Amino acid sequence: MKRILATMLASVSCVAMLAGCGNSASTETATETAEAVVEQAAEETAEAVAEPAGPVQIDKLTIGFVPSRDPDEIVTATEPLKELLTTELAGLGYEVGEVDITVGTSYEAVGEGLSAGTIDVGLIPGGTYVLYDDGCDVILTATRDGLSIESPDAKTWNDNKPTEPTEDQVTFYRGLIIAGPSEAGQAIAAKVNNGEEITWEDLDGLNWSVMNSSSSAGYIYPSLWLQANYEKHITDLTHAVQADSYGNAFARLASGQIDVLCCYADARRDNEEKWTTEFGRTDSIWDETNVIGVTDGIYNDTISVSKTSDVMDDAFKAAITQAFINIGNTDAGKEVISIYNHNGYVEAKSEDYESERAAQELIKSMQ
Repeated sequence: MKRILATMLASVSCVAMLAGCGNSASTETATETAEAVVEQAAEETAEAVAEPAGPVQIDKLTIGFVPSRDPDEIVTATEPLKELLTTELAGLGYEVGEVDITVGTSYEAVGEGLSAGTIDVGLIPGGTYVLYDDGCDVILTATRDGLSIESPDAKTWNDNKPTEPTEDQVTFYRGLIIAGPSEAGQAIAAKVNNGEEITWEDLDGLNWSVMNSSSSAGYIYPSLWLQANYEKHITDLTHAVQADSYGNAFARLASGQIDVLCCYADARRDNEEKWTTEFGRTDSIWDETNVIGVTDGIYNDTISVSKTSDVMDDAFKAAITQAFINIGNTDAGKEVISIYNHNGYVEAKSEDYESERAAQELIKSMQ
């Protein structure tokens, strides 16, 4: 401010000196020039000290979740996210009128919503992201608690169960193929625990539950496991049904409708209480289930944003990125995002999911 005022005074003085050395016409012209200089400088000063612009108004922000848990459970658990996100974004210069949380009817439905711009932000697995990366950008990768068991060997998981969380934060997890309490499920688990080799005929004789084809733990990586060990694919299984959520898959496992299911490594922890309540079993889920297959590591879930959303630009994308990181660093935030076994978030880039792209290409080649 002082520098601007000094410039103004110096300019006026200079013009006045010139006026004193000339005739009246020159004086008049010089005076007009001086006034113009003062006016221009005043405008520049006003611009320099102008108040910063107010917050950017976002009428509605839509967040889509995949149905990896019961949709009603997800909606209830994530309700506090609306206020947490609104508060964080306000501190970053964005005033959001409404946060709308939806649970897709399938993983693909959320990916399609992101591509179409009807969903602004999606919490989706890596497999879903790479299928729809033409229409969405990954901004964050979830971190999660590590597990007390980390092994590619199925028997190791059974010998050391139950699995428990650790304080180590990891950016990957494994998929498990889990046998249930049915007679066929128990028989194949016994072969694994006795160190016997299981054959393709053993597996093909079972009733399987899988997730939809973009689910990393529920379809893609179990398919890769079958390919690596038996040169087969999920579509080669005689008896495989698709579940709409892991909760429903475990309910069917408990009832004996299916013999095995494909899921993420800590899914039994998520369904431990329901096993003996809603699902009607007497013994614990750890006593009645066993791992018969373990997939390679799967890079963690993403938070991705739509490329076609009307409200999404680079600045808002950066604000959402920071807002979710901040939320993941609070106790209240951790409680909300624990519905997906997320513990926090780190920034991500497209290249992080190259292994997922390779997996998708292999899946396509096997179809």
